[in-house]
Amino acid sequence: MADAPKAAAEGDAAGPRRCGVIAIIGAPNAGKSTLVNAMVGAKVTIISRKVQTTRIQIRGIAMEGASQLVLIDTPGIFAPKRRLDKAMVASAWAGAADADQVLVLVDAAKGLDEDVDQLLVKLAEQRGKKPILVLNKVDRVEDKARLLALIEELSSRLPVEDVFMIAALTGDGVAELKRYLAARVPEGPWLYPEDELSDIPLRRLAAEVTREKIYDNLHDELPYQITVETESWKTLRDKSVRVEQVIYVARDSQKSIVLGKGGQTIKRISQASRTELSEIVGAPVHLFLFVKVREDWDRDPARYREMGLDFPEE
Repeated sequence: MADAPKAAAEGDAAGPRRCGVIAIIGAPNAGKSTLVNAMVGAKVTIISRKVQTTRIQIRGIAMEGASQLVLIDTPGIFAPKRRLDKAMVASAWAGAADADQVLVLVDAAKGLDEDVDQLLVKLAEQRGKKPILVLNKVDRVEDKARLLALIEELSSRLPVEDVFMIAALTGDGVAELKRYLAARVPEGPWLYPEDELSDIPLRRLAAEVTREKIYDNLHDELPYQITVETESWKTLRDKSVRVEQVIYVARDSQKSIVLGKGGQTIKRISQASRTELSEIVGAPVHLFLFVKVREDWDRDPARYREMGLDFPEE
């Protein structure tokens, strides 16, 4: 992992180097994080069935021949109501504005719902390079005529450069999409070394991993506004890593849910997170989790900065 982009050396036997920034936008749970992980070939962004799991822009770095694809996994776009929602949606649109290419990911099984409709309206108002329409989860649609009708309807609403049908979870169609993007990104130096997988700092990735494990263990028992911060990261003499994290909740009742009876839930979360973090860093990880109540944490600008989000005004 790297904290900042680093230009790679010029020249490659496979031909001129290419590099492009590609933003993946869509409604919540369209499969954006799954697609980024599939194209990178490794897990760089967390996944959960809980909506709005992705809160910040995460850049996954995928290689295809002499092309480097910098993939921006953005928060799901929907009609925001709360301050945190507004910050996440603003982050998603900022990622799209800065990209060389935009992929509009649509859950084919859901089709044209309210969130997709609003997304299309806003995209149609913008001028610039035509986006690429990607229908995901096509394996869940048995009636293929329905897929063609959906493509026709979406394309009539939004002029697109091309259309792809994929199943990101199984990988079907992902390689074709990756080759297509690699051939069309601009010529230029790579922004990252070819063995880099993501630009997210380890401390933040560690917090994201723990947040994913919280969702895995608690499902719908806890509001998604829960947040995790890595307060300490120390490499010890034996090369193992000591990590201290704080899980912030809004009420005492939520703290009890995270801890579980006799502390069993927090133990499961800690073990799952510790196992994955050890695999990521390639060394034993000693993880210490603390649960604290912080009312209205989603109104604290410092918490937004910790997540890499701009603090929106009401």
